[in-house]
Formats: sequence, C-alpha cells, structure tokens
Amino acid sequence: MNRFRITLASLALGSLALCSGLAEDSATPEPLLLWPDGAPGALGDQDQDKPTLTPYLADPATATGAAMLVCPGGGYGGLASHEGYDYALWLNAQGISAFVLKYRLGPAGYRHPAMLNDAARGMRLIRHHAAEWHVDPHRIGVMGSSAGGHLASTLVTHHDAGDADAADPVERESSRPDLGILCYAVISMGEHTHAGSRRNLLGDDPPAELLRLLSNELQVNSQTPPCFLWHTADDPVVDVENSLDFAAALRRAGVPFALHVFQHGRHGLGLGAKPPFENPHPWVADLRYWLGVQGFLQARPNA
Repeated sequence: MNRFRITLASLALGSLALCSGLAEDSATPEPLLLWPDGAPGALGDQDQDKPTLTPYLADPATATGAAMLVCPGGGYGGLASHEGYDYALWLNAQGISAFVLKYRLGPAGYRHPAMLNDAARGMRLIRHHAAEWHVDPHRIGVMGSSAGGHLASTLVTHHDAGDADAADPVERESSRPDLGILCYAVISMGEHTHAGSRRNLLGDDPPAELLRLLSNELQVNSQTPPCFLWHTADDPVVDVENSLDFAAALRRAGVPFALHVFQHGRHGLGLGAKPPFENPHPWVADLRYWLGVQGFLQARPNA
C-alpha cells in the first residue's frame, strides 16, 4: 500500500511548527474501507453505509512515529471537514500521522453501537498497519470535536483489548487509545447533553441505562488514557459542564489530564484558522505543549 502524505512547507520547528502552505504536488489520500467485505450491521450498500479511514501520513523527514485517529463533529448527523481534514494537516505539521474517520450517522438510520464500532475498528486498523505506516502502536491517540468528541470520549472509556481468537487479524488488536483530545465535546447524555447529538446517537426515547452508559463522565476509570480537553465557558451549543465533569472524573480516577476553558468563543471553532494556520486559536499552542509532554512530538527508535 502506498504511503500517502501531505507535504507541508516552511515548518517552524522552534515555535508552533505551523505550516505556511501545501506543496503543489500534495497527494490526495484514498479512503480505506474499515471492513472491505461490508461493515457489521450495515443497512445498505451506499456510501453512507461504508465507514472509512483516510490516512494522512506525516512526512518521513519530520515524522515522530505518533498517530491520531480523528473523529470530526457534526451532531452525529454530519461530518465537519474543518474538524477532520484541517486537523490532519495540522497534525502532519507536528510530525504526527493522522487518520480521519468517516463513521456512520443517525440520519442514515444508524444508532449506537455502530459509531463506536467504527471508531474502535479505526483504532485497530491503525495498529494492525503500524509497521507499514511507520507508526508506533503505543503512541496512537484519538481526537474529536463536538459530537466527534463524544465518540472520542466513548472510545477512551469503552475500549477493549481485542479478541485474541478472532479470525480477522485486525480484530485481535486493542482499541484503547494512548491519549484522548476532546474539543468542546459532547460527553454527557444527561442534563448537559446536546439534544440533537443524543437523538441521532440513541433515538427519541432511549432507556435510562443506555443514557448512563453513554454519559462518559460516569465511565472513567484507572484504565482511561490521559486526556486534553478544551471548551469555551459561554459555548451556546454544548455546555462547558461536559468538559468540567469529565475532567473531575479523570482527577478522581488518578488519570493525567489538561483542561483549558476560555472565557469566550463560538461552538465549532476548530483550529480557529484555515490552512496555512498562521493565527490559530490559543488552544492549539496549549495542545502542542501537551503533546510534547506525552511524547508525541519526539521521534523514537524503530517507530
């Protein structure tokens, strides 16, 4: 399989390592089907029934070996490009390979656990191809915004070690991310949820036990990986309590985390800038610092 990469010019290694533009000959990655023979529980054979993973591999000259599964937001009803493609380009500029997930959605008739199954499969697929894609299988994170942040928070709290007896070798891989990045995330299905995301994920009248199961602030334990969270205090769409309550749960469980709450800002902000990302929102610098603390910005032997 060809190694796809986005070539980024003018890498500023001493600061935010933000790119100044894309090379004219940048390759366009081809999406990979998560299940080439059809996704479990597929309702049809249309594009909406075929979850995919699009790999944006970091330039070998600057790659650190770390990788990120990226879950765009969109209320479980769509997928926002600026929370997928744009994030991938920024991550590539940091030397991190990015894999943008196209997961199944509520308007196409899908409900939980289809979305979680897609995210878990994406994580397993990255690990399965780690050697081929020059990725360290022990440095693969998940990043999500808004409802994509709910999916990411679901994966960090509902992962498994894989099925050692599975006939499909991909299914033998662990779905546990090594870290989570939750951007103005929907995390709770309770009082502070986003009603549209909950409806698309769980339907109109989900049982109380399912609401609790997918309120991920209630599912944190010592096996939850380190997390970075950011939100704006006046977010009019997704209450900041989602991030505050999740961070409190991480603290109680003894899980390392970073939490950044900004006084003002609209929902769906993303990086706060378009390529070439010259003036991104301050959270971007905070994230880069934190990724360095987690060892995602340093190359390691045999990565």
